[in-house]
Amino acid sequence: MNYFRGVGMFGSAFLGAHLMRGAAAAALLAWAIVYQTAHPWLSLGAGVAALVALRGCPMCWTVGLVETLSQGRRDSTIR
Repeated sequence: MNYFRGVGMFGSAFLGAHLMRGAAAAALLAWAIVYQTAHPWLSLGAGVAALVALRGCPMCWTVGLVETLSQGRRDSTIR
C-alpha cells in the first residue's frame, strides 16, 4: 500500500496522519526548547526528529497540509 501516491511531495494520504505528524513535531520542538540547557544533545536530537516529522521546515509541513486538503477535495469531486 503506497500512502504517498498522488499527494505531492510533502502531502500525506490521510489528513489525520498529516496532523499527527505536525503534533508530534510540535511536541518535540517544545521539549527541545524547554530542556535545551539541561540536555543539550537530546534537545538537538529532538529538533532533528521534529524536522524529519515535518519533512522539512514548518513551511514545508504547511505546504503539505494544503496538498493533502486539495487532494481530499479533488477525490471527493471525482466520485
